This record gives sequence, C-alpha cells and structure tokens, in this order.
Amino acid sequence: MNFPPAKGLARWSLAIAVALMIIWGINFSVTKTILDQVSVGAMLFVRFLWMMVLGLAMIAWLYRGRLRRSLPNRRDLPRFIGAGLLGHTAHVGLVTWGLQLSTPFSSSLVLTSGPLWTLLILAALGAEKLRPAQVVGTVAAFLGILLFMSDKFASGVLRAGLGDLVLLVAAGLFSLYTVVARPLTSRYGAPVLLAYTLLFGAPPVLLFTLPWLLAEPWAALPLSIWLWMFYAVTISSFLGWLGWAWINQVRGVGRSAPLMYMMPPIAGLVSWITLGETFTWIKITGALVTMAGVAWAQFGGGLRHAVSQADSG
Repeated sequence: MNFPPAKGLARWSLAIAVALMIIWGINFSVTKTILDQVSVGAMLFVRFLWMMVLGLAMIAWLYRGRLRRSLPNRRDLPRFIGAGLLGHTAHVGLVTWGLQLSTPFSSSLVLTSGPLWTLLILAALGAEKLRPAQVVGTVAAFLGILLFMSDKFASGVLRAGLGDLVLLVAAGLFSLYTVVARPLTSRYGAPVLLAYTLLFGAPPVLLFTLPWLLAEPWAALPLSIWLWMFYAVTISSFLGWLGWAWINQVRGVGRSAPLMYMMPPIAGLVSWITLGETFTWIKITGALVTMAGVAWAQFGGGLRHAVSQADSG
C-alpha cells in the first residue's frame, strides 16, 4: 500500500519537508539531552518497543479486515529480515551509541554522508556507474569529514572521535539498508516496509537491552525527559520516517534530496543554543567541505537522479 496522492496536501509538500528538516535537526539535541539522563540500552528498549507497537497498529488500521494482504511474500522474507537487521537493529543501535559519544552537530554532519555510501554500494554492485563528478564529490566529502574530526584527535578527545567513527559506520549500514530495501518499497509501500522491518529488527535489540531497562531508575526521571522521548520516538522517528517517504513520493527524490543539507546547520544552531556546543574554524571548514562534497556527488555533472535517504538518528 502506497501513500494516497492527497493533492490538496501535496501543495504544502515543500513546507512540510522544511518542517521535517527542522524536527530532525532539533532531534539530535533532544536525543543527546535524553542520553544524559537515560542509558543507551534503556533508551533503545523504549524506542524499539514503541516503534514496533506503532508500526503494527498502523498496519492493523490500514489493512483492517484484510490483514493477510499486508503480509510479505515468502520469497521476500529474507530481504525483509536483512533490511530489519541492517536498518533498525544495527544502524539505530550504532547511531544512538555514537550520539552519546559525540555531539549533535558532529552526528548530523557525519550522518549526512549516507548518500555517498549508497552511491558506492550501488557502484560496487554494478547497479550504477560512478561519474567523475560523483568520484570527486565522494573524495571531497570524506576529506571534509576527516578535517572536521582532526581537531578532536589532535586534542586527544578520543571519545568524541570514536563517536564520529561509529556514526560513519552507522551511515554506511543505513545505506546498505537503503539498497536492500529498494525493491520492497516499490512492491509493498512505506508503511508495510516500516512495520515488518521493525517486527524483525526490534526483537534482538529488546532482548539485548532488557537488563538496562530493568536497571534504569524510571521513577526518578522528570516529566520533561518523558516528553522528549515521545518527541524523539513518535514524532521524529516514526512520523518523520513516514513523512519523508511521502515527501519523496510527492516531490520526487531529486527535488527532496537537497533539503537534507539543512539538517547539520539546524542541529548545530540548536546545539549551540541549548547545549553550548562550540565550533572551531577547522570544524566549520570541514563541515562546509563535507556538505559541498556530498551535494556535488549527488547533483554535479548533470546527474540524472539523486540518491536520497532519511537518516535523523
């Protein structure tokens, strides 16, 4: 089941897309605030349990009275399982851990490299031939990321540097998920893909993080943290993922992809205002080089299409 056209709402697709970039940009600082008071394991348990419940409830409502029609075909089950383990189990787990070790702006910038990984994976599989502009952009983006992280390693802040490296791996895993899930999106639509990949991807995380859930002093948490968790999981992650799929369907990937570069500046501004994150000229220069490299790899040299993906952590 794909999203309905919703022609009236489609007129507002650009405004909705910009609002979503703001929501995702803010979410990096929100998640960082949560992780200052809640362990990574406990946060992951809450996130995966609630996301899985929301996904199954959505399918039950969309396919009420005909639930069997939503079930994946047997031949697609391995791909659903693989997508769930890559996109949810591994990717989200590493993003959450990496964000705890890093900062909101660093996290948003490193995750912006995701489309580059997608291009490289497609090229390695022979599904797409890299053009010179893509090669130049890819190299520039990775050099920008190295420049961005250089001051951290030079000053000995190993935890922050490790966090960025973890996030770089997470971006690669999400790109691999994007490639694996590509045929499923066209055959089943975004709601079914999200619900059933969560059904396969959530249980391993729930089993692994159960000890952290039981050890967490939930009664001591202030109401604000519960509200931020609702924002991070329900609004930013669940509704945001579905909203981005709808935006790509209505506007097209090529018109939507450039909007992703709004996230790092928004994340940096919010982090500076709320958490006091500071920025050196090396970091700013590295960030600009990275975003320019990603943009050139996607749109430079007359590309016929762009590689877009949603990845807000």
